[in-house]
Parts: sequence; C-alpha cells; structure tokens
Amino acid sequence: YLWFLFARKSVIQLDLANTKKALIVPAFETLRYRLSFPKSKAELLSMLDMGTLFTFRYHVWTKGHAPTNFAKWRTATTPYRVEWEADFEPYVVVRKDCPEYDRRFVGFGWNKVSHIMELDAQEYEFTVLPNAYMIHMPHAPSFDITKFRSNKQYRICLKTLKEEFQQDMSRHYGFAALKYLTAENNS
Repeated sequence: YLWFLFARKSVIQLDLANTKKALIVPAFETLRYRLSFPKSKAELLSMLDMGTLFTFRYHVWTKGHAPTNFAKWRTATTPYRVEWEADFEPYVVVRKDCPEYDRRFVGFGWNKVSHIMELDAQEYEFTVLPNAYMIHMPHAPSFDITKFRSNKQYRICLKTLKEEFQQDMSRHYGFAALKYLTAENNS
C-alpha cells in the first residue's frame, strides 16, 4: 500500500499522463513466509542489511533487475533515470496507452522482458522511484515455471517465440531495434 502512495505522488509529479515514462518500482524479496512489511525506506534498508530482505531474484536472475541500480537507490532522494539492458524486467507504472504485453508470452518466460524492450523501442524513459518499493513473498512454483524447468520442448518453444518477437521488432523499428538482437546474442 505504501508503494502505491509513493507511486501515485510520482505519477503526478513526473507528469506520467503526458510523457513517455516508465516508473520503476524497485523490487525486493524475502525468503520468509511471514514478514512485517517495512513502513519506510529506512526500515527496508535495515532489513536489507540484516539479511531479512534481498534484491529481487538476487540468487537466480540478477540481470532482470540489475539496471535498477540498487546501490544508487539506497541513497537516492529524487527519481533517477536508468538505461535499458538485456533481460531487464522491472515492475513499472506506465500510462494506460502504453504498448500491451505481447500475447505470445503467456505462462513463464519473457513476458516482462519483451514488454520493457517494446517500451524502450518506443523511447520510454525508465525512471526509478526513490521512495517506492515492493516485496515479493515466497510461494510454491507456478505450473508454468515447473514446465519451463522440466520440459525441453517448452524451452525450445520459448526460444522460437523470442526469435520471432525480435524479428518483428526489427521489422517494426528498423535500425533502432538492432541493439536487442545484439544484446540477446551476447547474453
């Protein structure tokens, strides 16, 4: 609820309705099933330092949230801009008329990555909110991630969909989309 209040204030201050901005809500996680949600950024930082909280997916997929620049966020008091990087998949607040998620990516894999890529291609500015945050709570693995992990055909299908998406991006955005192909080949 607190992140919502901070995000709402930022939506107004950063003129989200009239600009192409994607407001990034930094994501953290806990391995505990019960947690007293931090009531302030200072309390969250204390929990981070004590090892009660971690940056989101720190142990399995750091690339997904690394561009958020958590070290900078710790001391930030004003919103700051970050650049797109391969596999970036932050949680964002965007205006209603932004590109929709690509419907090819249902289940597990590449739904947020492709969406952020599309926002970047359309020249959205990625702005990290300095006082907003969210916390992912542990839960049983979803059916789709279990399929991804155990089924080679699922992974092959996802790879095919990624390639098709990237080709569509190249056709639609031309030269500007080349960085997505290069990034994918290097990751």
